Amino acid sequence: MVGDGGRVPSGPRELGHSGVRVPPLGLGCAPLGNLYEAMPEERARDTVRAAFDTGLTYMDTAPHYGVGLSEERLGRVLVGRERATYTLSTKVGRRLRPRDPGEPVQADGFADTPDRVRTWDFSRDGIRATLESSLERLGVDALDIVYVHDPEDHIREVYETGFAALAELKQEKLVRAIGFGMNHSDLLARFVADFDVDVVLCAGRWTLLDRTAHDDLLPVCERRGTSVVVGGVYNSGLLADPAPGARYDYQQAPPELLARARRLAEVCAEYEVPLRAAALRFPFGHPAVAAAVVGCATPAEVRDNAELFTHDIPDELWQALVARGLLDQDIPLPVPSPQE
Repeated sequence: MVGDGGRVPSGPRELGHSGVRVPPLGLGCAPLGNLYEAMPEERARDTVRAAFDTGLTYMDTAPHYGVGLSEERLGRVLVGRERATYTLSTKVGRRLRPRDPGEPVQADGFADTPDRVRTWDFSRDGIRATLESSLERLGVDALDIVYVHDPEDHIREVYETGFAALAELKQEKLVRAIGFGMNHSDLLARFVADFDVDVVLCAGRWTLLDRTAHDDLLPVCERRGTSVVVGGVYNSGLLADPAPGARYDYQQAPPELLARARRLAEVCAEYEVPLRAAALRFPFGHPAVAAAVVGCATPAEVRDNAELFTHDIPDELWQALVARGLLDQDIPLPVPSPQE
């Protein structure tokens, strides 16, 4: 199986058969919700503007991100922009409500957030209300993509009410493409097999360090014509900077993975390729992958990722990673096909 080559994946790609098209690189908006640390309002605004300036015009957010703060900040920048100039996704499953007096603050990794709490709600009314609130915060009339967010502990509710409620909203044209977003590629594979899914957002399971999605999710997506958006290409930071204390899957990286990431970086350096550039490009070796989204906390990070995405990567680098045991031999590599 072969992919798009050392060249940058070009042009927007359709998600399934939905008619929704996304650029190959998009902006993950969790940092806009004060992920790990507070972000000044002005920096949040300038980060989104930098995404527009550099072509990262697919923007993915969620009510979970800063209990609505990410959606609110994104919405303030979208005011007055031509709707056709960007693609927008959010998520359902966590419904927001005001925090009661004395009720604990729900941080969940986000700092200095609005005075709200999250409640799981996969009911028909709950999903509709969640989407309506997101539309209000974002300042738009409809969404391009909506994902059912992190439903791994609510599988029964997904089958009984959740996905049907989302499909109903698609029929009403409040949503153009629907799917699931989570870290568990095995469950994503099950949902793709069982439901009429346009797209899935798979975080952290199809990267230079984790091939899990190749074994369960990607084959069924290719068979069903379901598109994949890849999140977590840096595995929470380890593939961005494999230094002591780096995060992997939101926790401190274990020593063996830190060592592997460093070996990846060393081989990339031999070919004058930043590890981050290779991490961004790697997922596109598989034909089911339509796009990747990367979280950025500053305008400089946006510009840096956009530049890294266009970095020239020789085909020999991928072959070297295989030869040195850092990628398995059956992994589809982003190298040109023979006829090219």
